[in-house]
Parts: sequence; C-alpha cells; structure tokens
Amino acid sequence: MGDFFDVNLLKTVLRMATPLIFAAMGGLLCERSGIMNIALEGMMLTGAFVAVLGTYYLHNPWAGLVCAVLAGGAVGLIHAFWSIGLRSDQIVTGTAINILALGLTVFLMQRIWDQSGQTPRVETPPSVKGMSVLVPLAFLSVPIVWYFLRTTKPGLRLMASGENPQAAESVGIAVDKLRYVAVMTSGMLAAAGGAYLSIGSLSLFTRDMTAGRGFIALAAVIFGNWMPLGALGACLLFSGAQAIQIQAQVKDIGVNTDLLLALPYLLTLIALAGFVRNSRPPAGLGQHPTSH
Repeated sequence: MGDFFDVNLLKTVLRMATPLIFAAMGGLLCERSGIMNIALEGMMLTGAFVAVLGTYYLHNPWAGLVCAVLAGGAVGLIHAFWSIGLRSDQIVTGTAINILALGLTVFLMQRIWDQSGQTPRVETPPSVKGMSVLVPLAFLSVPIVWYFLRTTKPGLRLMASGENPQAAESVGIAVDKLRYVAVMTSGMLAAAGGAYLSIGSLSLFTRDMTAGRGFIALAAVIFGNWMPLGALGACLLFSGAQAIQIQAQVKDIGVNTDLLLALPYLLTLIALAGFVRNSRPPAGLGQHPTSH
C-alpha cells in the first residue's frame, strides 16, 4: 500500500481539488447572499471554453484567463438579472444556463475551429513541478472568502441578506445590489475553475469537459454547511475520491473500471445523504426582500 499512497497521489488530489475549490467558493458567496446557484456547471463550462478562445486569439494564457473570468461574470450577471431583476425561479434559471452553456460551447467550437470534439491546443500558464500556478490561487481563495464574510462590513451585510433579506433591507442594506455582486463574483470564480480545467490542465477544451464538477462543487458547499473551511474539506474529500480512482487505474489494482469511474459521484451522493440533514442553509435562501 506504500507505493499507492505516494506523492503523486497527493499532487493529483490537489490538482483535482483546484476547480472544485474555485467553484465552491463562488457558489458559497452566491448562496450566502440568498441566491441559489445550480448554474455553477454552466459557469465553469463557459470559463473553460473562453479561456481557450482568449488564449488562442491573444496568444497569452493569462489574457485567456482574464477573458474567462470576465465571461463568467457575464454569465453571473445573466443569472442575477433573471433571478433578482425578473424574480424567475432560481432553479429553473440555473438549469437553463447549464443547458445553454453546454449547447453554445459546442456550437461555437464547431463554427470557430470546425471541430466538434475538442479545440486545438493552446499555451498554458506556468507550472512548478507539474503543478499549475492556479492551484495555490484556488487554495488562497478560501481564507480570502472566510475573511471577507467574517470580518468585513460588506461580507457581514451579504450574510445578513442571505439570512433575512426583509430585515436587512429594512435597516438600509442594499440587498439586491449585494446579491448582484455576489452572483457575478460566483460566476467569475467558477469560470476560473473551468479555465483551470482547459488551460491549466489539458491546454485545450473538450466537449462537456466539466463533467459534473459544478454540481460536485455545489454539493461541497452543502456538505461544508455553507462555510469556507467546510467546503474546502468537502472538495478535498471528493477530489481524493477522483485521485484514488486515477491512481487505482495507473497501478492496475484489479478493481472494476466502471466502479472506479463512478466512485467520486457515489461518494458525493453518500456524503449528501448522510450529512445534508445536519446542514443549515441560509434562512433567506431563495427569498426576495419583499416576499412574504
């Protein structure tokens, strides 16, 4: 067993956790403000595609990353406008964004590169000992989000908006404005996670390359009880399952391949089934300031 749990396994865990952490921190900010966000999958997919698109035309992976983050913010703005401005059903809105992102990325890939499976390879950001520089940035986002929510006035107001939007608005807090910012920031962080998948890991975009990671990130937020450190622990748990699946295939330990591929998703379902009853979402999640 000593050669199974090695340094390579640890590096794989960190790499697999990176996109989940970015998306989970974004989802956490969004839901702490009181807006449900199941659109993380679509936001990540948009970021993954635009990162490659920007890098391809601007010949700079950092420029591609910036483009991805801005595109994620734009998707967040759409989600915010539908959910806050038009007061649409937030679950339906998120589902629509996921479907739109999946179809639009494939359509644009076909139109731009005349390919439907994957894009051409592009330059990637620098890496150190096989680890992209985006990996530490993802882990750095956790204490930043924690500090913002727990010690800053805007962060405390954002949490108040998520707990009791009517009371928050009655004392002069601009609930809708805070929620717009939170949802857009959520899109930007999730897009950064998607960009890691494309230009930080593979150097190309493939159809539906997020493969459910947005939903796993949302599960990590719930499993972590809507707290940054709890969500980080859940991301590491889920990424550990993915890393073990990859390591088991590399080491050829004789376990059924289909079972290994399903392991991360099975663990997500088991974790949610066992712990979601003890999780307490923000009391105002899904509520509008003037709703009764």
